[in-house]
Amino acid sequence: MFKGLIGKKVGMTQIFDSDGNAVPVTLIEAGPCFVTQIRQIERDGYSAVQLGYGEVPERKLTSGEKGHLKKNEIPAVRYLREFRAKTFDVKEGDKVDVSQFAVGSHVDVVGFSKGRGFAGSVKRYHFRGGPKTHGASDRLRAPGSSGSGTTPGRVYKNKRRPGRMGNDRVTSQNVAVAFVDVEKNLLGINGSVPGPKGGLVVIKEARKQ
Repeated sequence: MFKGLIGKKVGMTQIFDSDGNAVPVTLIEAGPCFVTQIRQIERDGYSAVQLGYGEVPERKLTSGEKGHLKKNEIPAVRYLREFRAKTFDVKEGDKVDVSQFAVGSHVDVVGFSKGRGFAGSVKRYHFRGGPKTHGASDRLRAPGSSGSGTTPGRVYKNKRRPGRMGNDRVTSQNVAVAFVDVEKNLLGINGSVPGPKGGLVVIKEARKQ
């Protein structure tokens, strides 16, 4: 059975369980999504379900995107994502929502982490930094030596150095669904999920249950 949705991270809050314990949850406005295409092994070489999410004015789409959606009379949507699946219980043109997930079930949430821009090695890789005394006023957050001199006479690739931090694809695996609100298209996910508020996330059935 196919289970998957595209959504938008709303933010974090807390709920209380039956024992009165505060449980941190992330709110995701998930769906409704439209099934824009079914990929088949015979035709495409693999099987998958393509979903569309985020209705926008038609003028914001290219002609190719409009034609792709009009085949199944689907409104203009901004995002298209594919979900690998061997069997489906949906067909092109269907609408899917949060009702396919149940409280207590486990999901994987895929998103892009917050972009931090150019960061130094202390912030990016938690380096200790240089000495805090003996006149080392400009070495406090310096990375230090990155290699030897004559041999190899260069810095090896993939050394931990300053550079762009964040904005990487991250998956929160096997997280529990805390609550489902079908009327408001809301999913409550136990704990945190990657990305900023308003960031796009993909929710699918957990692979490591």
